Amino acid sequence: MSRSWSARGRRRIAAPVALLMLLVALLAGLGGCRDERSEPVRIRIATGSPTAVYHAFGQSLAAILNRELPGVRASVVVTAASAQNVQLVGSGQAELGFTQADVLPPDAPEHPSVLAVARVYDDLLHLVTTAGGPVRTVADLRGRRVSVGAEGSGTEVTARRLLDVAHLGGDQVREEHLGLDDSVAALRAGRIDAFFFSGGLPVRGVEELAGATAVRIVDLGEWTEPLRRAHGDVYVTRDIPRSVYGVEPVSTVANPNYLIVRADLPEALVREVTRLLMERRAELAAAHPAAGRMSPRAAIVTTPLPLHPGAADWYRASKP
Repeated sequence: MSRSWSARGRRRIAAPVALLMLLVALLAGLGGCRDERSEPVRIRIATGSPTAVYHAFGQSLAAILNRELPGVRASVVVTAASAQNVQLVGSGQAELGFTQADVLPPDAPEHPSVLAVARVYDDLLHLVTTAGGPVRTVADLRGRRVSVGAEGSGTEVTARRLLDVAHLGGDQVREEHLGLDDSVAALRAGRIDAFFFSGGLPVRGVEELAGATAVRIVDLGEWTEPLRRAHGDVYVTRDIPRSVYGVEPVSTVANPNYLIVRADLPEALVREVTRLLMERRAELAAAHPAAGRMSPRAAIVTTPLPLHPGAADWYRASKP
């Protein structure tokens, strides 16, 4: 790469950094001048299980923010995932977070506490069981021990909705509420017959399980339309090809994932987060392939959440 930059190029790089440094100084000043040094701006990113996509994505994003935004200190928070992430961001206990679209209310409130930065990728619902076990279809779950995801997770929301439309709600299935890591351990030990997990491809925990144990991923493609009729058109059908886990290819139910943000964060800060999210896609994809599927064109579709004004400003300014 040439060491000589154009004046326009220098301005494009220097202006956001200078603006952010001013923002950091202003934010630190709001707390009073205790000494000459500014306190860092904290950005907590609500993610999910350590072996799931949200966590890998969040760790990479935190590293980018820490490296490229002066005065920012970003960190990840391990959570039960989507529903808990929305609660943490909305209550001010996190600044950013990841959530499935189907966890959100169908209509945005008049004064939302949570706004969107971007649509990032699609979550695919996995129903995982042992290859030699009796579970081959959703109907085979009747009376069996099944993890429907940790309480407060997007998996729990989607899995319970699927069981309801399949007439397996209530006590038709012996539900366990386990996160991904505990679900994998329980299936290996024979304590459950199957588990649901919703995540971008590939889910590392499922990938590791499939590499060590003969597993089956159950086809769920037939349940997309019943879910759409019952809960809206957020759901779509996506394929899990053989190349992902080395098992028989299937179709399944998917829904979008969003990166969300506290509504009261300053526009300049959210604009810079949005810029780095889009401009560092290759680096984020190295942490997890799902991040590489982002694009500015798709990122702005975040129904029912409006975009944060800082994010909207970056997308408007970056149009070719």
